[in-house]
Amino acid sequence: MQHTDSPSAYSYRDDPSVPDFDDRGPITFMDGDCVLCTMGARLIARFDVAQEIKICPVQSTLGQAVLRHYGVDPTSPETWLYLVDGRTYTSIDAIIRVGARIGGWGLILQPLRIVPRPILDWIYRRIARNRYRVFGRTDMCAVAHQNLRDRLIG
Repeated sequence: MQHTDSPSAYSYRDDPSVPDFDDRGPITFMDGDCVLCTMGARLIARFDVAQEIKICPVQSTLGQAVLRHYGVDPTSPETWLYLVDGRTYTSIDAIIRVGARIGGWGLILQPLRIVPRPILDWIYRRIARNRYRVFGRTDMCAVAHQNLRDRLIG
């Protein structure tokens, strides 16, 4: 869901706590220590043939500043944020939108749009809150494929 109470489009540009960054094109902000997020980042790097989606680990200075700007706790397990055209989307909606953007295998997520939002958000929260315990930890930036490294910002 888009943050309904979020600041206006591109408002982060006027926020002195957010470092300047290249916001041309979409950016995903995700947990750089999460196995599932790292897998998602690798899928984006592989299937985004237009090579337009950048990835910012939420542990970075930029990631934390952008999340705080949009009222998202950077230490929360529910930190997936998708920034495109100055607007933000979170949770499973962000993931579905990224899938639609990359097309191909990413379109497999589109049927989730018919599932009621409260159910999707509940499932997302359960997975997000238990991701380290169930799937473990990793470092997105360690030994990343060049295609992924080229997309990392922050």
